[in-house]
Amino acid sequence: MELWMLWLLLVFFLIVLEVSTVNLVSIWFIASGIVSLIVSIFYDNFLVQFAIFVLLGIFLLLTTRKFLKRYIEPNKEKTNLDRIIGEVAIVTGKIVKNEIGEVKIDGKRWSAVSKEEIEVNEEVIVEKIDGVKLIVRKKEK
Repeated sequence: MELWMLWLLLVFFLIVLEVSTVNLVSIWFIASGIVSLIVSIFYDNFLVQFAIFVLLGIFLLLTTRKFLKRYIEPNKEKTNLDRIIGEVAIVTGKIVKNEIGEVKIDGKRWSAVSKEEIEVNEEVIVEKIDGVKLIVRKKEK
């Protein structure tokens, strides 16, 4: 069996593995297998081909996995709670610096805390959720 056929079979096997797992397990080694397949046509040394396969596969894995996962994985849906982060709320109970006040967002009233004093009817931005309280800041005008 010629070496290029071995690389072709390996690439085919890795493609089947990648399609069946859908977890970006072997995509880098598919690319390095294709490069090794091309090298095998011009250079007939298995150790060199295997070194290219392993080193290029590991290099691609380390340099591109995080980038690809960000763009290939579907965006996770925000939960009902998470979707109010970054949204605008209206102050319904005066918020005194570092003391609990009240805001209304999405038709619901929440306890809220801020590092600054905020008057009733002012708009605020929800920064995060801490237990059952919202951490808010004044909305820039």
